Amino acid sequence: MDDGDRRALDLVKELVHRLLSTTTGPHRNPNIPSDQQYHQALRYAIRILSSRMTPSIAADESAMVESIKRKLATQGKSSDALTFADVYTKFSSKTGSGSVRNKWAVLYLLKTVSEDRKIQKHQSTAVASNAFLSSALSGGLPELVGNEANRNLGLRNNNSKDSRGLVGKLGKIDKGYSDGSLSDEFQNLNCVSDNSRVLRGKSEVGKRFSGGLLMVSKDPENLRDMAYKEFVNLSKEENEVSEDVLVRDVLYACQGIDGKYVKYDEKADGYVLPDWMKVPRATRSVVRKLCELGFLFRKVKGYISESMNQFLAQDVGTVGQAFCAALQDELSEYYKLLAVLEGQAMNPIPLGTESACSGNYMSLRRLSVWFAEPIVKMRLMAVLVDNCKSLKGGAMAGAIHMHAQHGDPLVNDFMKRLLRRVCSPLFEMVRRWVLEGELEDIFAEFFVLSQPVKDESLWREGYRLHAAMLPAFITQTLAKQILRTGKSINFLRVCCDDRGWADAAAEAATAVGTTTTRGSLGYGETDALESLVTEAAKRIDKHLLELMHKRYKFKEHCLAIKRYLLLGQGDFVQYLMDIVGPDLSEPANTISSFKLATLLESAITSSNAQYDGCDIRARLRVKMMPHNTGDRGWDVFSLEYDAGVPLNTVFTESVMTRYIRVFNFLWKLRRVEHALTGTWKTMKPNCITSHFFSKLPQAVKSQLLLTSRKCQVLWDEMNHFVSNLQYYIMFEVLEVSWSNLVKEMELSKDLDDLLGAHEKYLFSVLEKSLLGERSQELNKTLFVLFDLILRFRSLADRLYEGINELQSRTTAETSINSRDKVKSRGKTNDKSSEPGSWLGEGRKALTERTGEFLRNMGNDIDAIGKDYATIFEGFISQLPVQQHIDLKFLMFRLNFTEFYSQLQPITRGKLF
Repeated sequence: MDDGDRRALDLVKELVHRLLSTTTGPHRNPNIPSDQQYHQALRYAIRILSSRMTPSIAADESAMVESIKRKLATQGKSSDALTFADVYTKFSSKTGSGSVRNKWAVLYLLKTVSEDRKIQKHQSTAVASNAFLSSALSGGLPELVGNEANRNLGLRNNNSKDSRGLVGKLGKIDKGYSDGSLSDEFQNLNCVSDNSRVLRGKSEVGKRFSGGLLMVSKDPENLRDMAYKEFVNLSKEENEVSEDVLVRDVLYACQGIDGKYVKYDEKADGYVLPDWMKVPRATRSVVRKLCELGFLFRKVKGYISESMNQFLAQDVGTVGQAFCAALQDELSEYYKLLAVLEGQAMNPIPLGTESACSGNYMSLRRLSVWFAEPIVKMRLMAVLVDNCKSLKGGAMAGAIHMHAQHGDPLVNDFMKRLLRRVCSPLFEMVRRWVLEGELEDIFAEFFVLSQPVKDESLWREGYRLHAAMLPAFITQTLAKQILRTGKSINFLRVCCDDRGWADAAAEAATAVGTTTTRGSLGYGETDALESLVTEAAKRIDKHLLELMHKRYKFKEHCLAIKRYLLLGQGDFVQYLMDIVGPDLSEPANTISSFKLATLLESAITSSNAQYDGCDIRARLRVKMMPHNTGDRGWDVFSLEYDAGVPLNTVFTESVMTRYIRVFNFLWKLRRVEHALTGTWKTMKPNCITSHFFSKLPQAVKSQLLLTSRKCQVLWDEMNHFVSNLQYYIMFEVLEVSWSNLVKEMELSKDLDDLLGAHEKYLFSVLEKSLLGERSQELNKTLFVLFDLILRFRSLADRLYEGINELQSRTTAETSINSRDKVKSRGKTNDKSSEPGSWLGEGRKALTERTGEFLRNMGNDIDAIGKDYATIFEGFISQLPVQQHIDLKFLMFRLNFTEFYSQLQPITRGKLF
């Protein structure tokens, strides 16, 4: 006996000794086995190690555990079942070095040993053959007979050299053990041969038994071989073609190639067997199901070929090319599988022998198992091909993404792998747009579209979202943020000539833990994409707003427009109106714009506007509006403010047009206010001397007082209206709107917020100033009132010019009467012949002429007053129904004492 054999025997003996010497009882005293128990246990252990037990069930550890616990429970050993469950929990939880890997085999061995020992207790050991066969047929260990029985049964097979493993080793241990019977047992164990594994019947047990361990066949009557032979004969009768040929044809069909029998049928739109071929219906059905994979492969392969070879590049695009590449990669894996299957198909299909059933061959049934997973993938690829034929870019990626929402882990993993390839060009476009402002979209696949525009329209019209190309895994909010971030970079680069955005983009990439290189983003990383876009947008927008406020002084320019175009600089406006008034009273076609520009410079230098910066003053210019025949300079004069790049992104042509509308309205309001002020200067009480008034006849004096009073009352009404309207416009409209604009500018986070704040400010000014679309009728009424006030100014000027002329002529007549009546009579007669002269007329004629003039002026004032009252009543009545709340406050200011409310019924009675 060599050292290895001796060591193996020592280990077995030590294990048996430990198992038999376990402590029991409350005092935990060890049990010392007898020599007979020890020898019997040792022989049994050697018999187990020498056996060739083959499990007849599948390896399922959980099922084996449940079987053992159920068996213990049915035997009334519930406590043992609980103990077993606890021990198994500890046994299964132990992993790592020194632990048992094949735990199921250990459980199966213990269960088999338990069943074998139970059988031995209920069977007689006198007849070795019966015990041996019964034990083997029951699934346990074959019975090992005693030494004498071994000798009687014969030792003619002890020269067999086919024993392997521990049996051979233990058979050599005859000199190292003192018990002769055990030594004989080892000798008998050495006689077991692999050639005696199959026994034909119970009668051959004695003949084939050699004192060792035998595996007994469960088919002693050879029924299985007979059934296989019958199956082979039946298959040959029913099939004209062998299964090997059909398998080979199916594999060809799965590659899109017609086989010898399985060919593509245009009518059936698939690979089928010919109708004349004699095959079972089940075989025909299986072939048809398997060949579905070939039909799907043909569709996917055709799409790839057409997309990459026949279509133009712009019809496919980068996303379509990536989709085709991903499909081609999946087909490459599919080709590898087919190569393996073709290699197995070269082996013949065994029929009639049980031992060959587990060989390496390929049948139709095995193909159906192999094709289970590929057909799922191929069906999915075919569906994607059908859905994506007319799509490209983001639309294609979105359509593929919709199929990724699947509960099957196989489909889900496959779609994610496919989408990583397909969406790679799309995510690269997003990365370059967000971090570099570059739009590499040759084939119009990106959800951001660009178009050539002027610099001032770059922000508003240069870029927009293409909703059809927006994939479903990018939300609308995220897409808008992506659009704005790229726009900001391009705005800084083109309009501001700034490169500070590059540092901001690099800082954003570092903050989210990504890089600015290609391939840093991919499908399934939507959170990372959103974080990158958010950080980049925050930093780039902050840099842009700082540039607009500090370098380009956006707020200062807004204030300059408010002061000059919205007439917020009072001294400048008053001085400008005084010096340009005479020129603007001339016909529009006779006015020189160069002279007006000179007067504008004079108004700037003569007011506090001179302290503004040169850059602001240089942007203010005179603009003459298009005029018609009969227009005066007041009708066409306006100011304009040239914002320049990049401020013209905010102050666009349409925005400046609306500012000019507000300027024209405020300019006319100021003109009306200026006219009423001039009228007051004309009609102030001390303009008529008491000496002149005392000289007038009583009738003329009464008429003069009446006409003057009418003029004074009408002026007072008009001045009340204009003063309150001007206060409302300048303070409750302009100042409140400006205060809101300043607050919103401070809260703005990006250029869109800044544009929105300014747009809201301008809209508020237009709406509250009666210039909005909903106030068109009210605006027309207001301008009619302005025209009436200007007509009243002209009438008042005529009235007081006549009164002043009458006063001067009366004074001249008094001085002439004191001269020599003779000399003055001739001269007076000469002057009386002049037409329109009051001096040559007598006092009676003068009185009549003065009375007629005053009556005519009084009638004209009454007519203007009636028209003004009627139109003003209509204006007042429209204010309460206006939707803007501030216009209702204007009504409250105008009718604070409810004067017009009480006057309306009387006025209506007079009018109607």
